[in-house]
Amino acid sequence: MARTGAVGAAVAFSGALSELFAGTAAAQATGGSSGYGPLIPDPKGLLDLPKGFRYKVLSREGDPMSSGEGKVPSNHDGMAAFAARRSGHGRNHGSVWLVRNHENRMDGRVPVPTVKGLTYDPAAKGGCTVLQLDRHNDVLAERVGIAGTSTNCAGGPSLWGTWLTCEETEFKAGEQGHTKDHGYIFEVGFDKDRPTSVEPLTAMGRFQHEAVAFDPHNGAVYETEDAFEKPFGLFYRFLPKKPKGGYGSLHAGGRLEAMRVPGVRDLSAVTETGTAFEGIEWVKVPDPLAKETPIRFQDFGPKGITHAQKLEGCYWGGRSVYFVSSYAKSAEGSAADHYGQVWRYEPHANRLTLVVVFGPDTDLQLPGEEPDNICLAPSGGLMVCEDGAGAQHVFGLTRKGKVYPVARGAQNIGTPEEPEWGEFAGVTFSPDHRTMYVNCYTPGTTFAITGPWHHA
Repeated sequence: MARTGAVGAAVAFSGALSELFAGTAAAQATGGSSGYGPLIPDPKGLLDLPKGFRYKVLSREGDPMSSGEGKVPSNHDGMAAFAARRSGHGRNHGSVWLVRNHENRMDGRVPVPTVKGLTYDPAAKGGCTVLQLDRHNDVLAERVGIAGTSTNCAGGPSLWGTWLTCEETEFKAGEQGHTKDHGYIFEVGFDKDRPTSVEPLTAMGRFQHEAVAFDPHNGAVYETEDAFEKPFGLFYRFLPKKPKGGYGSLHAGGRLEAMRVPGVRDLSAVTETGTAFEGIEWVKVPDPLAKETPIRFQDFGPKGITHAQKLEGCYWGGRSVYFVSSYAKSAEGSAADHYGQVWRYEPHANRLTLVVVFGPDTDLQLPGEEPDNICLAPSGGLMVCEDGAGAQHVFGLTRKGKVYPVARGAQNIGTPEEPEWGEFAGVTFSPDHRTMYVNCYTPGTTFAITGPWHHA
């Protein structure tokens, strides 16, 4: 994504954008082409949207939660929406569980309140909150989903309707006041049949997790690592002992492996879209718990392992898993510069392909705004959260390559002379595809946006 002003977006990319939408019925049926028109300034100064769209503020940091557990935490990040199970009287018809991560470190403005039975490390400030919404997007309840975790960034839904929340950190017990090791995945549930577990899924590794995606065919779980320093993160595959075993089955353990692309130590060195690699190797991680050495520093043998800077979004589409490298900067140690790559791995063919490269429409001296959280849209396109300086947008990207603005943050967290806007995060759609939910990271605000989504 290139730098954007108040009137629109500029973007340069190459590759087969249709790859991003593989395997979705909505994409096959529509594949929107035009966008929704210009953004209209919001008189309330919260969120600018196209004509015909409206928003509802579901939750803001610092407000009291209906559960009485405390205040709504800060640093709103990854989210997912799940259909609530219907009660015997049908009272949950059309209602949604919206689970939201809070990327609080020890300096989080408003911590996730500690709750008995839902707290892993009482000293840590991060976690998840859960909102139950009715079919009109009115908040029925808001409560803590898990507490005492750290730097909960993204995650992903399981095959059985729970949320896997990921800690994007590697703090060990004793560091910065923590009483337990961090860098794990936890399973967050929504009802008495699938309650949250505060026991970390240790076999899935201890590292700076970002996102996860399940292979629905065999239950394998793919994981991205958003490491901040060189050596950069790895792309992982977790093979559960009880694949597709249902709620709680991931605690049975499994085998954690890291991807090795033969002859490629750094994915940023690959610049041509369509470049494919056969014979991908999956190497067992020597010490998944990283007791002494972070995984990305561990010894993977004389052939080494394949790294990439800023591995973030990860999702399943069709017969493949897709993952995003948000950017790479040679000045920070990457082999080459780019402003966002999307990779496709096909397990059945054991093949990795670079399908899309994002970049500015000028040159590398003008840094672009990198794609971060992404989700598939009911129109058949992609929604992309912008993460960078200047104005902050949610952009739509059609199957035909058209980029259009969907929302623009209007909450100025800077000054009138030097305005700043918080990034967007956690974009996701309701199960009926009628509502887009998205967070403003700072100040923590969760929006429900409705409108003619299918017309894009």
